Amino acid sequence: GWAGLSILEPQPCCESRDAWYFRVGFSSEQSQLVFAAKVPKVGCSSLGVQSSLGTHCNIQSLIGRLTDHLPQELQLLGRDGEQNWSPSGEEPAHPATRPVLQVLLSPEVPYQTLEGFVKGSHGLHRTSPGHYERLACLLLLQVCMGLEHLHRQNVGLGDLCPQNLLLVQCPCPAQSQQGKEAPLGLSLPRLLISSFFKVQDKQRPCSTSQEQDWTKGLTAAPSPVADELQVGMLIYQILHVDISLEDALGFRNNRLPEIPPLSIYSTGLKRLAVLLLHRDPCKRVSIQQARSILQVLLWGPRQELFASSKKTLTLLRSWVELKRALLLLKFAEDSAGAGTRPSLEDWLCCQYFQKVTEHTLYQVTQALY
Repeated sequence: GWAGLSILEPQPCCESRDAWYFRVGFSSEQSQLVFAAKVPKVGCSSLGVQSSLGTHCNIQSLIGRLTDHLPQELQLLGRDGEQNWSPSGEEPAHPATRPVLQVLLSPEVPYQTLEGFVKGSHGLHRTSPGHYERLACLLLLQVCMGLEHLHRQNVGLGDLCPQNLLLVQCPCPAQSQQGKEAPLGLSLPRLLISSFFKVQDKQRPCSTSQEQDWTKGLTAAPSPVADELQVGMLIYQILHVDISLEDALGFRNNRLPEIPPLSIYSTGLKRLAVLLLHRDPCKRVSIQQARSILQVLLWGPRQELFASSKKTLTLLRSWVELKRALLLLKFAEDSAGAGTRPSLEDWLCCQYFQKVTEHTLYQVTQALY
């Protein structure tokens, strides 16, 4: 039941396409714990699947399901808010009036959706394109890591769109030289996938005619559009370039929209989008390959490495060993100096250099460069 919990603010801290989120507190004698209360909207069909998922840093976790003694504000939410939302984006014929029957508790409190972040970042993209597009790579990397986890669980995304990707402020935000916290728009948030469905005999399509048939039911849940296609479209959306499903599949034009070359990441992101949106689905790069490409864009090796030296496994092995040594040195200096704790980006970087091999790098750089 709800006993012991209290709503900290009357307004939702975040609204996604399929749920509202409220900050709630649980007080003890020594401290107060803050959670997110997830109030599902009508049509949210992923709750049973979500409760059975394993733990992953980019998958929303649930720690409780409440149905008794819910606050009046949450029970009235369905009557006051559902009429403004439907899975297809259209006005429902009969506004929902039933009270909310269950609320889910999550330890991660989202402050924004990816859609909100992208809409509010036009100025940052224009004034600091390198910083923004690096953030874009790091957010896309987290999407791919979450998708890989779901694939291993035989689970797919109900709707991979910016409205259903949540952003959570890291416990240890980036620190400036003056010791002040970086603004939310400049710091890297943790990204959470929050919409799922159980895959039944999932098959990768091998003809664009099949995909064309899919588009007729695109708004139905769960969406059957391939993850590779959706991530490819997500690249354009994050980079503020308009793209439709028809554009992505080449139904309107044989050419994809242009991505302006604003930073050192632009060309690589454009190349990745092309590989993910290949007209023949069987020739698209996988989500795992997309993750590896994003890691190379972020932490190298860059194309300049091969300008004066022939690309060989020996060269790539030496590069990896050197980077690992420099990374250890950096953490040692940080620990001995100001005692700075590793950031989320540091952790993602360590994940890369822990697992990468020269054979993987050879294949990825062949596709990227």
